[in-house]
Parts: sequence; structure tokens; C-alpha cells
Amino acid sequence: MRARTRPRWLRRPTARDKDRGQASVELAVLALVVLALTFTAIQVGLYYHARKVAQSAARQGVEAGRAFGAGPSDGVAQAERFLARFGGSVRGASVSAGGSTAQQLRITVSGRVATLVPGLDLDVVQHADGPVERWTTP
Repeated sequence: MRARTRPRWLRRPTARDKDRGQASVELAVLALVVLALTFTAIQVGLYYHARKVAQSAARQGVEAGRAFGAGPSDGVAQAERFLARFGGSVRGASVSAGGSTAQQLRITVSGRVATLVPGLDLDVVQHADGPVERWTTP
């Protein structure tokens, strides 16, 4: 004859029963840490991508503006065209030729980085310099 066993809720807790549910709590804590690390890695990637896009736009502007017969406004226009095509990660970008002289062209691109976290504002400012091409006589 089989001995009757008590229902689980009437039995005394054993050492094995005290650990019930611990794996679920550990998984929940670990999932939060993994998600935080993943979002941080993605945000760092977005920041560096926006920096490279802004730097490339500034370089494109300098290359266009330093050519013979061109001016700072040509460089600004070229940088803005570059940002229109490839600058999705730089929000509210502005381009200026401030700091340029007759011999040196400086294009500055500034804007905000696209973020995953609401309320987090990351700004990016990149510039490029180059000498203005001019004809001289020997």
C-alpha cells in the first residue's frame, strides 16, 4: 500500500525549497545589466558615427571651398549637401566657415547625436582646415 503524502503546502520547507524562485530573480537582474550594456554600446557607436559623419562633411566642405576660384560659401554649401545625403545621425546640423582667412579655410560642423535615451543630449562639433589655393608668380 502506498503511503499518503501530504500536499506540498502542508509540508515543512526543506533546504531545497528555500531556493525556489532564485533563478528567476537572478535572470531578471542579469537581464537588466545586459540591456544596459547593450544600450550603452549602441549609444557609443551612434556617437562615434555622428562624429565621423560631421568630420567627413567638414572635410568635403574644405576640399570644395579651397579650390581655385571657390570661396567659403562654396565649402559651406558642399558640407550641407553632404549632410543632406549622409547626415541622418547628426540632428539639427549647422555648418559655418567662421575662423576662415584669405589664406586658410576652416569649416565647422556642429549638431546633436541621435540618442536612445530620452533626455540625453550629446553634441558633436568637428572642423577641418586647409590652405586656399591661389596662383602666384615666380
